[in-house]
Amino acid sequence: MTRFSTVRNDAGDALPVAHGEGGVDGLLDFVDGHRGWLQDQLRTRGVALLRGFGLRTPAQFEAVARAVEPELKNEYLGTSPRDALTPYVFSASELPPYYPIPQHCEMTFVKQPPRRLMFACLVAPRGGGGETPVCDMRTVAAALDPAVRGRFERGGIRIIRNYGGPSGQGRFDLWQLKRWDELFQTTDRAAVEARCAAEGVYTDLRWGPGDRLRLISEHDALRAHPETGVPVWFNHVQVFHLSTAASELRRIYHRTGDLRSGLLWRFAEAAVAGKRRFTAMDEQALHCTYRDGSEIAVADLEHVRDTIWRHMIAEPWQQGDMVVIDNFAVAHGRLPYRGPRQVVVAWA
Repeated sequence: MTRFSTVRNDAGDALPVAHGEGGVDGLLDFVDGHRGWLQDQLRTRGVALLRGFGLRTPAQFEAVARAVEPELKNEYLGTSPRDALTPYVFSASELPPYYPIPQHCEMTFVKQPPRRLMFACLVAPRGGGGETPVCDMRTVAAALDPAVRGRFERGGIRIIRNYGGPSGQGRFDLWQLKRWDELFQTTDRAAVEARCAAEGVYTDLRWGPGDRLRLISEHDALRAHPETGVPVWFNHVQVFHLSTAASELRRIYHRTGDLRSGLLWRFAEAAVAGKRRFTAMDEQALHCTYRDGSEIAVADLEHVRDTIWRHMIAEPWQQGDMVVIDNFAVAHGRLPYRGPRQVVVAWA
């Protein structure tokens, strides 16, 4: 017997939930019999949580993900380290559990971002935390102060990424998440250059000493939803900007009182101050400016983050949960946690 409910945050944003049972077969039957409901939730809310069916393995999740979206994809040009668990299912992130992942629509900086994202929780954290919050970025775009939004619309986003290479040479940097050969799945520099040329967003690709690669790309801050034309906050500025880690950890500390996050917040603040002093902005592992290279006001970034956090929904995972997301409308992230946790992802 399926029943439906809604999770809401203080701002009134809604996460629709379908409750069912019957394991993977029950979930496959639900997807087949309630396809209209699922598509309606994705069209209006941009997200749906399927709960109680009890998914347990990556293979089961892939079967259901394929029932939702038959044309799954497995090329990943994002920055988070992931492990392949089946041909089309990956660990959501291999970043340390204390590291917060800010809200973002997946791969906004590539030519063809995923249309659908699907997550499943195979092991729920017992000690709390570890939520995968969601946030409707159409709501965020509409809620931004018009002056702040206008500055981003006029200025655009310039993303700076500096990667180490397969030789392992170069300086150690806590902000460096991957090597370029891990990102592009090749050690062939010509293949990397060809892949970047095909994307059509890079204004600078530069090989440097210590086997390093610098990529600079330019993007609009907002994107019209491909089906409705509604403006969406669709970029990675609140993820890649140098100030992000400290800012996210501060919010988590004030939200949860978690001492570890509070200590990491202060450490990140000190580390960023040192990076700003001793490393040029275009040499940072990750950073964002406006298109013309000018720095983005911290107050504007904080306003964006405040707006996102106000509209986030952070529902605790239960084992077997599955979430389906319209990636062109709704962002996701990860809150810190302790203990075992396994969340997997597929996309189309």
